[in-house]
Amino acid sequence: MLRPINPPNATIPGISQAMLVESGRLLLLSGHVPYDEAGKLVGDDLASQLDRVFANLLATLEAAGTDFSAVARVTIYVQDYDPSQLPIIREVRNRWIGEQHKPASSLIGVASLFQPGVLVEIDAIAVLPEDKA
Repeated sequence: MLRPINPPNATIPGISQAMLVESGRLLLLSGHVPYDEAGKLVGDDLASQLDRVFANLLATLEAAGTDFSAVARVTIYVQDYDPSQLPIIREVRNRWIGEQHKPASSLIGVASLFQPGVLVEIDAIAVLPEDKA
């Protein structure tokens, strides 16, 4: 359903420059944030908040009958982003998404997010198999 597309000599490691959707149904995942089931903010540092956001993304994917292997694109928004945070972001992302599946990705630094204390928000696009009904 998904095929990574990378131009020759791609210079950004750990991502795909593009994902070709060859078949399937789109699942659009809106901004996921580091809140637990009770609606409470989890963590006060980037790594712990990222872990929670990826856990929340996985829960949404599983509710749709899939997992991170279906993700074609990820956009990560980080409050007051600093390039020194990139290794943390990659480490957490790779732990959840895996090294072998590299969706098209964007990392965007923002001045603030929707609530004080929220350091990261992620949205994504996944592709599900064609409906057999």
